[in-house]
Amino acid sequence: MKTYSKLIILVLSILMFNACEEKFIDDISRVEPGVDETAPQIKVNFPPDGYELQTNEAVASITIDFEVRDDIEIADISVQIDDEEIASFNDFKDYRIAFKKITYDNVTTGLHTLKISANDLEGKNSVVNVNFTKAPPYVPKYGDEVFYMPFNNEYLEMNSLQLATKAGMPGFAEGIQHGTAYAGAADSYLSFPAAALQEATEVSATFWMKVGNTPDRAGVLVVAPPAENNNDRTKGFRFFRESTNGGTTQRFKLNIGTGSSDSWIDGGAAADVTPDTEEWTHFAFTISPTSAAVYINGELVKEGDIGGIDWTDCDQISIMSGAPNWTGWDHLSDNGLMDELRIFTKALTQDEIKTIMLKEQSSLYMNFNGKFRDELTGTEATVVGAPGFSYGGGVKGDAYQGKADSYLTFANPDVQNNEFSASFWLNINDVPDRAGILVMGPEDTENPEKQNNRKNGFRFFRESSNGGTTQRYKLNVGNGTADSWIDGGAAADVDPTTGDWVHFAFTITDDAAKVYIDGAMVKEGDISGIDWTGVDLLSIMSGAPRFNGWDHKSDESLMDELYIFKKALSEEEVNLMKADGLQ
Repeated sequence: MKTYSKLIILVLSILMFNACEEKFIDDISRVEPGVDETAPQIKVNFPPDGYELQTNEAVASITIDFEVRDDIEIADISVQIDDEEIASFNDFKDYRIAFKKITYDNVTTGLHTLKISANDLEGKNSVVNVNFTKAPPYVPKYGDEVFYMPFNNEYLEMNSLQLATKAGMPGFAEGIQHGTAYAGAADSYLSFPAAALQEATEVSATFWMKVGNTPDRAGVLVVAPPAENNNDRTKGFRFFRESTNGGTTQRFKLNIGTGSSDSWIDGGAAADVTPDTEEWTHFAFTISPTSAAVYINGELVKEGDIGGIDWTDCDQISIMSGAPNWTGWDHLSDNGLMDELRIFTKALTQDEIKTIMLKEQSSLYMNFNGKFRDELTGTEATVVGAPGFSYGGGVKGDAYQGKADSYLTFANPDVQNNEFSASFWLNINDVPDRAGILVMGPEDTENPEKQNNRKNGFRFFRESSNGGTTQRYKLNVGNGTADSWIDGGAAADVDPTTGDWVHFAFTITDDAAKVYIDGAMVKEGDISGIDWTGVDLLSIMSGAPRFNGWDHKSDESLMDELYIFKKALSEEEVNLMKADGLQ
């Protein structure tokens, strides 16, 4: 029996093998790869173009995430940052698809260009460039600031460098300044630990919003304790909005818990804002042991007496929603935009609120603290010659130190507008006896050595007056066909021998231009607007290279706290900038 069994098994095995070979196993045949028709396709998953890396480290890391695909076969890939190769690849598990992540550990402050290049076997090449910026290390701009979120492509709090917890799917949109803003969505918000507020007897918040009408009510900024009814108002605070006037406006209110009860700061119609206008609106509120106030666009809309604030069990800040702890009246997610959120452990004054609001509208800011850099974008100025710094000798920190044949330029700065203002401080040196200070003018192609085309842009400069005992400051504005002079005569004369800092400002609108010295308007003149045709360069502390025809070259004075705005400052705002520099 054993012999028969073995024989049967052997026969069955042979039959099964033949059946598999004939019927179930296909012959392996070579597949032609086809014609190589396209160059490799490159997709950069991170960073996105325009990304701003925010860290308080002087040198930071960034993880580059990308993929390359080819219709036939990838030959090699090169990754560069600022034209220096940081990685290369020529061996791939899947010859048509490559997924790569690279960590680069030497990102310095400023603008950087990521370049990814890929070749296929036939030499077809593709290149993708991505620009990104490392922001300078964050230093709080204002005293007692404990929380700041600029919402620049990430939900990062700058003082702690911690990410907020995200609920739902909020996003980003174009911000009030350079960069992006928080974009709300249904059932979406941010939360953050409220530890920095637990011992505070005073608190303030400032921020910008593009106010929407959907939903018709929402929480905006809430620090509240958990409760079964999600409506314990005896502790923390709640800043929120509700539909008014038949849905045509949104009313903003503040509620504060004192420990045993709550207080309402409700400005009524004064606190109504028209939604969906696409305009940015500035909000602020302050809380002290005795009173609280709400401000809209810097104006007080309501102030009331309170009995302080109690923080018991208030362990998180909710941003753009009442959730999770204050939803009892359906103050849920806000679908609008928010930008530049700051929280302070002090009750701000109205002037402090207006100053913060004003600075956050600037388009270029240079503090000259050891860097020739626009602090808003991280862009470094082009340095001509050898200007220096007066370390510790500025209005705030360091200052720009002028030198012969030396100045700074920015190519195509984002400052041009039909309204324009500049604010800055100078400690005057009258050698040479005339100089350019701020100039944005077109190239004078007809006079390359002595450029003096004044039909476009502006020129702010100084010249010797009164036999050399004073320096007179003047503004020239081009409307496209002619130029206008804003010359205050003796009112615009400054003694250069005092060694004191002097505040300067000028404003340009469609019909007028003004010059201010130490907060006082020294000259106003009618103009017919400003024309920016051919104006692609900002010169700082010299007329060169676009306005040197009358020898308004380098200024050897000190400069500090330079702000440029795409708006016309009021006299009150000019004096706010002056007062801020004196603090």
